[in-house]
Amino acid sequence: MKQTILSLLTILLMSAVSAQNNFKATIKDSETNEPLIGATAIIQGTANGVSADSNGLLELKNIPNGKQVIEFRFIGYTSRVDTILFPLESILPLEILLEPDSEEMEEVIITATRSSRTIANIPTRVEVISGEELEEKGNMKPGDIRMMLNESTGIQTQQTSATSYNSSIRIQGLDGKYTQILRDGLPLYSGFSGGLSLLQIVPLDLKQVEVIKGASSTLFGGGAIAGLVNLVSKTPIEKEEINFMLNGTSALGLDASGFYSQKFRKVGTTVFTSYNLGSPYDPANIGLTAIPKFRRFTINPKLFLYLNDKTTVNVGFNSTVEDRIGGDMTYIEKGGTNLYYEENRTNRFSTQFVVDHQFNADSKLNFKNSISYYNRSINIPGYEFSGDQLSSFSEVSYNKRQQKVEWIGGLNLWTDKFTQANVTPAEAVDYNYTTVGAVIQNTWNASDKIILETGFAETIRMSMVSLHFPESLPYSKSIRN
Repeated sequence: MKQTILSLLTILLMSAVSAQNNFKATIKDSETNEPLIGATAIIQGTANGVSADSNGLLELKNIPNGKQVIEFRFIGYTSRVDTILFPLESILPLEILLEPDSEEMEEVIITATRSSRTIANIPTRVEVISGEELEEKGNMKPGDIRMMLNESTGIQTQQTSATSYNSSIRIQGLDGKYTQILRDGLPLYSGFSGGLSLLQIVPLDLKQVEVIKGASSTLFGGGAIAGLVNLVSKTPIEKEEINFMLNGTSALGLDASGFYSQKFRKVGTTVFTSYNLGSPYDPANIGLTAIPKFRRFTINPKLFLYLNDKTTVNVGFNSTVEDRIGGDMTYIEKGGTNLYYEENRTNRFSTQFVVDHQFNADSKLNFKNSISYYNRSINIPGYEFSGDQLSSFSEVSYNKRQQKVEWIGGLNLWTDKFTQANVTPAEAVDYNYTTVGAVIQNTWNASDKIILETGFAETIRMSMVSLHFPESLPYSKSIRN
């Protein structure tokens, strides 16, 4: 009897062992026939799953006999479900082909490096805020871009004035003056015009924000020692786009923005406008503003001309006008004397002109120009500082791509003139810079995993600076000494 029971148990155990099957498969792209590294296979209704290795090969183990439904998945591809009868007649790996999803993830093209490479194929470390992330952060703080940048690792937006609420960008701990802010590759916020810039940029018309941390002086000069932030604007597409944003805050602030864009056959346009209002806010009830009173209006229309399949021209104009005052709540609401305040009045006007010409699939020529006028007056009790900055930037660059090598060469011209107002010429703190630069950069695809980027830049600056420190200022004697 005992022998009979042992024999039955042995037979059942051998049947159970023989009922466990293994399944091998190679997962590939149906169009390119390339292996899909990291593709997964799972038996539906179970936790039995596995990922493909570097050759696209995977192996499922401990599969019972009978019909099993296996689902194959990979990001960006349509899932595939197969019903397979076990045990299999062959132990050779099956070839599973997955088709790309019709709703593929949009490629992120980097423009700050001037090579228009995708973010996955660029040696320079670039962080991009785009898509849903950009939209979400823009909805959280629709009046400016401080929150958008502050939530990125390695970047800190530091408030530099308690009364005006002004802020600057610190990348990797360096002072804000070492970070360069670009708008579509054009330096519109440098020098004197960099003041209040973060508070006056509304994110509704932005397509993406590119951040390069660390020195990028080869392409962007000494102003980008800490890094740079490139704000990329939306461009028109054939489908009409209309966006409106209306936001109110518990601090009695108001943000109203509108954006329109559309591309026709030979012409396209984008129009952005915003109105931002802030009320003086003192949450601690100490008589001083935590948020100043301000009123700002911005308009930015652009015209795109598609001359032919190879040449595109776009022309734009930007205007921002703002009055901002912070300090003693009594002075702001009722006026008076012997009370502290800081009042900023700014007028910002800039133009953009860009021409792109594609000679062929591997070479292109780009010319860009911007002219910027910035006027700002700062008033505190007993003292006023005001002045005008007129600056320009012009650049022509050529890009040549070969199978494994890409060359970028360019010449640029910077001008920057500041004139202090309401003072005598002897007292003015004026400057006038003219900078000529040349750059050449090479990117070599040494292998599928190694990309080497080298570059050389040369700049020549001609400057004229006039400095004078009035005796009425308490710190003037120490500076003179």
